[in-house]
Amino acid sequence: MGKLKKQNTLDLILEQYGEDEKFLKLDDFDDAIIGVSYKSRKLVYSIKKCMKILTTREGMEYIDAIEWMSFNILGSHVGDKTPIFVEDEW
Repeated sequence: MGKLKKQNTLDLILEQYGEDEKFLKLDDFDDAIIGVSYKSRKLVYSIKKCMKILTTREGMEYIDAIEWMSFNILGSHVGDKTPIFVEDEW
């Protein structure tokens, strides 16, 4: 019997909403997705998980990751489907 693959949050979202729903997602940050906003149907990302990806997977120092995240992600707007970022897990 084959090993079952654990679905990530994005897989579950796409399964629920279908491929017709257009989500704008960040490349290489699927593990930081924590859900979908109810009214606007935008992907919701955990800032803490994004920072973990930058510091562990990408090897950035924490202060560099904050600067990179602020400039390249949090400070950008790319239309109506721009993802939402939340500060979580205080």
